[in-house]
Amino acid sequence: MKEKNAKSKTAKVKSKSKNAASAENAALVKENAPDTALVVPTDSLNASGVLDAVDSSNAVGDAGPVDGDSAGMPVLPTAEQLGITITAGNAASAGNAAGNAPLSATVGDTINFPVTVSWSVNGSAILVVPTSSANAKGILQLGVSQESSRSVKDGKEMAQITFNYKLVMQDTGNLNIPAMRFEIPTPMGQSLDLRSESVPIRVDAPFNAMPFIAGGVVGVCVLLAALWRMRKRANARATAAAKSAFENALREKMVVLKQRVMVADSREWLLELEGICKEYAFEKFGAAEGTAAGMSADKMPAASAVNLDALVADGKLDGWKPLLEEFAHARYGGGKRDSFENKETWKLAMTLMGVKEDE
Repeated sequence: MKEKNAKSKTAKVKSKSKNAASAENAALVKENAPDTALVVPTDSLNASGVLDAVDSSNAVGDAGPVDGDSAGMPVLPTAEQLGITITAGNAASAGNAAGNAPLSATVGDTINFPVTVSWSVNGSAILVVPTSSANAKGILQLGVSQESSRSVKDGKEMAQITFNYKLVMQDTGNLNIPAMRFEIPTPMGQSLDLRSESVPIRVDAPFNAMPFIAGGVVGVCVLLAALWRMRKRANARATAAAKSAFENALREKMVVLKQRVMVADSREWLLELEGICKEYAFEKFGAAEGTAAGMSADKMPAASAVNLDALVADGKLDGWKPLLEEFAHARYGGGKRDSFENKETWKLAMTLMGVKEDE
């Protein structure tokens, strides 16, 4: 009996020592917990719904205890229960509808993509640790920075941490900025996991103005060439029309002259033929060619200013020498000529000027 009592006392002493050691270790854990770790207020666990969630997770059903209880670890409240929210991208606010617009960029663009974690302060401090990157198909993360701020909303002080991801677009198409993951460490050794939403982004090829500029230049050149051709054709048509009108007028004068060969004075008739030949030379060579010696074109009619002898001497009126001799004889020799001879002179003039009599 004495041995049993002694053993019983020894067991009680060991039990007390073990409990004291456990209390001491718990105090050390509490003392060594970082100030930036999540501190869950007692009231948050007593709030309606949170305590029930914790109690239900600790309850033992027919199937046995919950995994958290079986591991001897307390069940953490969810981020929603603690009032922690996470927002990816520029959220729309009142009067700022741009926040709802889909993201768009161009290949090679570098954009700033913010992810914000917000919570109600209530004396709690939170350490938020990013555990993932924004690298994805067609998207490369260049870096990330963070900034903290506080504000008052609906009478409650709100704190937030914004992580600014610097991303470069490397491919075109409908891409997706992946969901960002974060952890919030707690003194119990567990971490609260947060996850943002994946955000779609449309990436287009860069606008290249060179094809449009080149096309515009080519179009202008084609238009100018078309206008030049149209103008050239119009000038050619005008020239041809003027030439045809002159030839018709010249032919008409020669026909009238032929009809008068039998009745007109031979000298006057030949001088009139010479005037028609000068009109032909003026039309063919211009007013500057063969101006009569001692006279300027502004002192006499343009056609009469033409010097046929000078044109013959320059070789521009080949075969005209016999015709000019007839004109010289009429001008200086005088005397009547037979109408038959004048008709032969008329035929020679028609041939030299290339005028054909209508049949």
